[in-house]
Amino acid sequence: MNTASAFQSLIDLARNDTDRAGKELGQLVSERHNAQTQLSMLHDYRLDYAHRLQHATQTGLPASSYQNFRKFLATLDDAISQQDRVVAHKDTGVLEGRQHWQSEKRRLNAFEALETRARAKQRDHENRSDQIACDETSAGMFRRMRNT
Repeated sequence: MNTASAFQSLIDLARNDTDRAGKELGQLVSERHNAQTQLSMLHDYRLDYAHRLQHATQTGLPASSYQNFRKFLATLDDAISQQDRVVAHKDTGVLEGRQHWQSEKRRLNAFEALETRARAKQRDHENRSDQIACDETSAGMFRRMRNT
C-alpha cells in the first residue's frame, strides 16, 4: 500500500468518524430541544393552573378543592424540577458531543494536512528527478556537441 493510499484510508476513516460524531451531536441537540420544549410546556401549564386557582379563590372555593389545587401545583413543581435536571443533563450531553465532534474534526484536518504535505514532498521529489534528468540530457548533448 503506497503512502497516498494509506493517507486516503486514514482520511476516509476519520471522515466517517467525524460524520458519525456530527450525527450524534445533532441527535443530542434535538433531544435537548425536546426536553426544553417539555419544560416550557410544564411552566406554561403551571402558570395557567395557578391563574385558575387564583380565579377560583376569588369566586369562592371549598377547602377540599383548594387542597387539591395546592397538591396539584406541588406535583407540577416537582415535575418542573425534574425536567430542569433533564435539561441540565442534556446540556452536558450536547457539550460533550460538541467536544467529541470537534476532536474528530481536528483529527480529520490533521490527516488531510499530512496528506497535503506528503503530496507536496512527492511533487518536489518528482520535480527534482525531472530536473536531474533534464540536466543530464543537456549535459550529454553539450558533450556531444563539443566532441564534434
